[in-house]
Amino acid sequence: MTVWHIVLIASIAVLGLKLVGYAVPPSVLERPTPARVANLLTVALLAALTATQTLERSGEIVLDARVPAIVLAAALFALRVPFILVVLAAAACAALVRLLGWMS
Repeated sequence: MTVWHIVLIASIAVLGLKLVGYAVPPSVLERPTPARVANLLTVALLAALTATQTLERSGEIVLDARVPAIVLAAALFALRVPFILVVLAAAACAALVRLLGWMS
């Protein structure tokens, strides 16, 4: 099974869950626990996607210039720096790391 098979199966499963979600009464979704789970699940999926895109190349974990850029971006987000400045700083960090030949 390739990565694309997994992506397609996961996409079909997500579509199925979304369609099932329309059948759930609004009163169930307005309770605190389901609302909190939905919010945390969104954050967890975004974190997993970020980690996968940052650390994976050809099915292997790779530590390259993207890692310090993501760490810098996370630190700047924690400091509540505007998004565009975070993107620019992370890009500059990755470019500097590549220029210096570190983690290539």
